[in-house]
Amino acid sequence: MNGRIVDLSATLDGNLANEPPGYAPSIDYVDHQASVPDLQRFFPGLAAADLPDAEGWAIERVQLTTHNGTHLDAPYHYASTMDGGARAITIDEVPLDWCMRPGVKLDFRHLADGHVVTAQEIEAELARIGHDLAPLDIVLVNTAAGVRFGEADYLARGVGIGREATLYLTERGVRVTGTDAWSWDAPFVHTARRYAETHDAGLIWEGHKAGRTIGYCHIEKLQNLEALPPAGFTVCCFPVKIHAASAGWTRAVAILDDRETPQ
Repeated sequence: MNGRIVDLSATLDGNLANEPPGYAPSIDYVDHQASVPDLQRFFPGLAAADLPDAEGWAIERVQLTTHNGTHLDAPYHYASTMDGGARAITIDEVPLDWCMRPGVKLDFRHLADGHVVTAQEIEAELARIGHDLAPLDIVLVNTAAGVRFGEADYLARGVGIGREATLYLTERGVRVTGTDAWSWDAPFVHTARRYAETHDAGLIWEGHKAGRTIGYCHIEKLQNLEALPPAGFTVCCFPVKIHAASAGWTRAVAILDDRETPQ
């Protein structure tokens, strides 16, 4: 394999402010001393002094949702159906062929937090970077949220991708997208304000719900998108295989041709 690997994944850490109240992961760390009694139960008569440095093993017990950390959403997360009425696939059914493909980065860091990106803005950004979408390209959206990961304002930062913009991508064969924000859609605080003004429920999760028309996956809570050029890299985002689940955690990376430089 040629090229530099750029880590696009966030660290799973229950102490960071990157989830709504009640949704943060919990990690219980068991160190080398605390685990000695566990090891002794496997080997009756074993004394701690018999072990090198009187140490057992280090393990962690983790409580989290499938949407904590950097993860890949399956179409089942958005609705029970996809592709105009077919049963929505779960994360263990997502074709792996979707998950290692040429990447494209769209830079929307200049847009205001809460802005809903349109199909025209997607098209204009593709023109700016000189890229023609190909089927199964993985499209990553760089927003102002990425650099705020773990900070108190993270959940309110970044743009969302609207229904028509999402369909613009999926109609051209894109099946995996990604964002450095908490959600593919605009932050809830901004959408809630628009809903209060209009009572239009179609504004809620509109990018996600576009999966009812054409099934697709997206990666949320990406990191380091600033390190990527507009194109010329491969994204690898295989999800953990969880039976019948709406998402799976992924150690997303970009394999970057070192001749490419960020713009």
